[in-house]
Amino acid sequence: MPPSKPRIEPLPESQWNDETRALLESLRREGRVFNIFSTLARHPKLLKRWLVFGGHILSQSTLEPRHREIAILRMAWLSKAEYEWGHHVAIGKGVGLGDDDIRRILDGPDAAGWNHFESALLRAVDELNANTALSDPTWRALAERFGAEQLIDFVFTVGQYKLVSMALNTLGVQLEEGFEGFPQ
Repeated sequence: MPPSKPRIEPLPESQWNDETRALLESLRREGRVFNIFSTLARHPKLLKRWLVFGGHILSQSTLEPRHREIAILRMAWLSKAEYEWGHHVAIGKGVGLGDDDIRRILDGPDAAGWNHFESALLRAVDELNANTALSDPTWRALAERFGAEQLIDFVFTVGQYKLVSMALNTLGVQLEEGFEGFPQ
């Protein structure tokens, strides 16, 4: 289980140097800098470079936002990454995922209500998480709809959020107030 308190504390604003301040101020949302960013600010070179890759995955990817968020939420659930879950429930709702969709993500690819393609997306996340590869049938199901760039973006999206989940869980990054944790 992830720790219930930070193993590495977020860098307090009083300790931000000019470079860190410029970087973190650009990430301020709703009057605050989220804990993921202020924690990773303890390693500013990594944070700066990771933001480029993460930015592609989150906002420049060829995936439809709905598909991206289904994949991210499934990986957060499988990884027991409540921080990632909480933030991406909010993002998912913003791109049209409903409460029923979010509940079904917990049950996986065989849950009633998924169309063929979204079931394949969830199965692909499960396979990548368990095997670090996709089976031929799952690959073919994704390739029915995705072109080469989307297939690559999908694999990198799932991998990015497995990596982020591992970091969040291991570092003990805590979910901010106002975000939904895992369903009880």
